Amino acid sequence: MFLNFFDQKIYNNPLYDWLFSLGIVAASVVVARLIYWFISIILRQYTKRTNTELDDLIIKRIDTPIALGVVLIGIRYALKLLTLPHLLNNYVHRGFVLMATLTVTWLFTRIVRVAIEFYFRQNNQTADSKNEKQVTMVAKRASVIVLWSMGAVVGLNNAGFDVGALIAGLGIGGLAIALAAQDTVKNIIGGLVVFFDKPFYVGDVIKVKEIEGTVVYTGIRSTRIRTGAGRLITIPNAQFTDNAIENITVEPSKRIVTYLSLPYETGAEKIDEAILILKNIVEQSPDVNHYDSIIYLEKFSPSSVDINFTYFIKKGSDMHTTQTDVNKEVIRKFKAAGIEFAYPTQVSIAKQ
Repeated sequence: MFLNFFDQKIYNNPLYDWLFSLGIVAASVVVARLIYWFISIILRQYTKRTNTELDDLIIKRIDTPIALGVVLIGIRYALKLLTLPHLLNNYVHRGFVLMATLTVTWLFTRIVRVAIEFYFRQNNQTADSKNEKQVTMVAKRASVIVLWSMGAVVGLNNAGFDVGALIAGLGIGGLAIALAAQDTVKNIIGGLVVFFDKPFYVGDVIKVKEIEGTVVYTGIRSTRIRTGAGRLITIPNAQFTDNAIENITVEPSKRIVTYLSLPYETGAEKIDEAILILKNIVEQSPDVNHYDSIIYLEKFSPSSVDINFTYFIKKGSDMHTTQTDVNKEVIRKFKAAGIEFAYPTQVSIAKQ
């Protein structure tokens, strides 16, 4: 009675065949877990003893694709033990070939990405680190697109699909898609312009139109900028081909132009004293290029005489802190010297 229960057929296969096939699938999952554990723990401990870092990086990336490949092999072997309809068996075979090809593609993609990261990391001693990050990101994305495209074509071809007809159909439909995706194409072209012209790197502070912030990511289609308020803004790369890019990071210094307005009652001696005070303030500030400063009586306004106080903050210095310190010294020393300000006083900032 008990044996007869296992002899009953389900879709032309005895129940024990289904259970045996299910057991093979479960065993393949267990084996995959063991292989994953062996690669991620045992081999990783072994590669730590080698001189090169490349094998350590590869071992970290290949465990999951290999484990998936073992499970696929187990599933395929289990299904071969069952008697399936010819049409269904054909679809199963095609699906296995396609999945196996994509798994191998996944494995190679991970290895290539590791090799690219390792190559640029090794050359980081001589290359610009910002440029290295940008080139690495683009190279990894390009490798992923190329490898997955090749893997998909090879997989579909080996699975028995007519790849030529499929590509021809995509080519016909691609024209309509291209017309509808002109903005995307412009963004990709803009990304290539950024990559080859290098108007900025990741970490630079730039200004495009009214948007100013630090570049945190550069991709093929878009660039992300974090503003001074902490907001993350995504800018389509087409903006970089249609608009001027102001790279604030590479400017040699920040020019500060301040107009100090004094009342007409101020005598010539006090004006000379005011100019001397301003020169001393600039010379005593460690963050200001004092030899570039420009200080002179520029013009007679309707209600004041105006002193042009122009100085240059050194690159790398905090502009706002330096400007605050200079302005505080002006107020303090003018008050001590008995020099008063007229109103209003206008301040403007320009870049060199």
